Amino acid sequence: MRDLHQLLNNTIGFGTAPRGNMFREIPEDEALNTVEAAWEAGIRYFDTAPFYGAGLAEKRLGATLGQKPRDEFLLSTKVGRYMSDETEEKEGLFADGRSNKVITDYTAEATRKSLAQSMQRLGTDRLDFVFVHDISQDFHGDEWIAKFEEARTGAFRVLTEMREQGLIKGWGLGVNTTEPIELAMQLDETPPDLSLSATQYTILQHEKALERMMPNAEAQGVGIIVGGPYNSGALLGGDYFDYAEAPQSVKDQVTALSAVAARHEVDLKAAALQFSTAHPATVAVIPGSSRPGRISEDLAALSATIPGAFWDELVQEGLISAKAPLPQG
Repeated sequence: MRDLHQLLNNTIGFGTAPRGNMFREIPEDEALNTVEAAWEAGIRYFDTAPFYGAGLAEKRLGATLGQKPRDEFLLSTKVGRYMSDETEEKEGLFADGRSNKVITDYTAEATRKSLAQSMQRLGTDRLDFVFVHDISQDFHGDEWIAKFEEARTGAFRVLTEMREQGLIKGWGLGVNTTEPIELAMQLDETPPDLSLSATQYTILQHEKALERMMPNAEAQGVGIIVGGPYNSGALLGGDYFDYAEAPQSVKDQVTALSAVAARHEVDLKAAALQFSTAHPATVAVIPGSSRPGRISEDLAALSATIPGAFWDELVQEGLISAKAPLPQG
């Protein structure tokens, strides 16, 4: 994990799910300008996935990064899905994405096919990190263990070989639950180097992650990249929490956090980013900025001064766990 800390520098990366038209159709110029704004602001780690708009996010990211010096940035994508030339009716998160049919498959052959397609869309000849995407209960229900086994004998082995051959710097899981990451860290044959944990280690939601995932990752030297630090925008007053409509209990929690933040003149965005990066296992955080102006906000938030009294009150009010490592200074 020491090398991962040096590579990623506990930094803000750029998450590209919104570039795949998540929740809304984003105009092409806005999508490309946001990636360019991230680059101009100094961001040098970019994460994407075939699932984001059926390859749309990868194509949009590649349109910008393809013009940049490849040695100056880190790039990650995901496997577990590849695109067919067939089309299908879209619904859900990426209803406004490309019409290509998405095939879910964690076998070795599908993994290689997915990577070849991704690199073509991204306009690159190499990747730095690869995450096995969504082998978790939220996508596969009770079948997720069977999918995990398919990945263990397929994608995990392919990516381990690629790491050993120096073709990638590392691999892991990219999921919205903690159990698959915990399970993967127990494997001796195909140990992951890092994993992308979306929405699970945030100021709004972290108790479960603190039970096993984060301490085990720290103990084993497995880096954790925190995705979705605003829980799909709920923390910032949005309508969604973890990719679904925010329940009233979450809205009440945000109201309580906002009240404490107001008393201490703290920006909740700053609190969210600094909380997620304070854990020793965290190597980066990747908010999915949807508009160019948000990039500078995120960068400023990570370095904003937050008084210790703010964190103390959150602990006292039971709004964050007393077990959570807190930002210093």
